[in-house]
Amino acid sequence: MVGASISASSGERTGSSSTSSMVGASISASSGERAGYSSASYMVGASSSASSGQRSDSSRTNVFRTRQTSSSVSPTNGARKRLKMEMDLEVLECSICFETLTIPIFQCDNGHLGCSSCCPKWCNKCPRCALPIGRIRCRAMESVLRSISIPCPNAQFGCTDNVSYGLESTHVNECIFSQCSCPALDCDYTGSYEALWWHYSYGLCVAPRDGSFTYKVPSTVRMNISDKIKIHADRTNELLFAVQCFREPSGVRVTVSCMAPSSPTVGKFSYHLSYTVDGETITYKSQDMKRILEVSFQTPLEHFMLIPHSSLRGDLLEMKLTIEEVNQV
Repeated sequence: MVGASISASSGERTGSSSTSSMVGASISASSGERAGYSSASYMVGASSSASSGQRSDSSRTNVFRTRQTSSSVSPTNGARKRLKMEMDLEVLECSICFETLTIPIFQCDNGHLGCSSCCPKWCNKCPRCALPIGRIRCRAMESVLRSISIPCPNAQFGCTDNVSYGLESTHVNECIFSQCSCPALDCDYTGSYEALWWHYSYGLCVAPRDGSFTYKVPSTVRMNISDKIKIHADRTNELLFAVQCFREPSGVRVTVSCMAPSSPTVGKFSYHLSYTVDGETITYKSQDMKRILEVSFQTPLEHFMLIPHSSLRGDLLEMKLTIEEVNQV
């Protein structure tokens, strides 16, 4: 166990449990408060608690031995051994960027760990001891990371999935229970993508309603560049779509996003955007519209239509937008 801590609590415990009939019994441990550390319980493999009454130092030792024995019993019928333990989160941090370690993991000769993306940033020299890093894999820590799973951050909203440690953000982007922020300016509402549609469509949002649209049918989008965002509501699938514009030195960039997680349940969408002025038309088509949980007001670097300054006529933009559902195989 790399960086794992298992300790018996010093307080009174009631009840008892037998490990004789439990192959993958659960070992639970609670430790006192630790300064400067955050800790969490992880399922690295099922759980077992055994104890009763007050424990002396010697009994603590015996409890620890009992736990080791119960966790090392060979699995039967193809079942995997599971161990519930407490682990300091700092153990799973990269010693270079101090973020969660990602596989592949490398180590220097002194055992300091680093992510593969961090090592080149320091010219493959460990910032803690200056020894070479980026050549020797730490297979043991990679195995630890693969074995750890934690509840989805959206467990409180109904998600029952367990997620591999370090991949929480990836799962949240796809989780149907993820909370979306209202795209309207000056509105701080958050909720599921379905609740967000109700919030906007039934007058609970401060933003004005812009009406609905029909898939595969061009709709007119009129917005002031200074307004930055325009919201379109889909009454069929109960979704919100955000049209955003960003003024920059070369012109105005326009993007379209769907306010929902990237889940197959939501579906995929393509869109066609066009802007016509003085008989000339600028078009942009995306086969895979971005699905987002929160709008960003940073200038996009990709997936946008650029309208040059020479084609602008004041602050008002009038565009044609066509959104289509993409059939998923």
